[in-house]
Amino acid sequence: MCRNIRTLHNFEPAATSDEVHAAALQYVRKIAGTTKPSQANAEAFDAAVEEIAHTTQHLLDALVTNAPPKNREEEAEKRRARFAGRA
Repeated sequence: MCRNIRTLHNFEPAATSDEVHAAALQYVRKIAGTTKPSQANAEAFDAAVEEIAHTTQHLLDALVTNAPPKNREEEAEKRRARFAGRA
């Protein structure tokens, strides 16, 4: 998985539409192999981001779990610790 795409499921508060859109954008960038499409491909690129964001939101809304919700700050601290360990 792309390192820039973060887990969005089972957080309190739930993932925002901006977070879902950012994950969709990262996914499309990875698949397309570009961070910015050419003018000829911009419409297809943007449509793909919107479709994936929409589908991702439906997925997140449908997922169920018995696990307690994760704390965003605790998870961010774990990411920072992992990153510091790589340096």
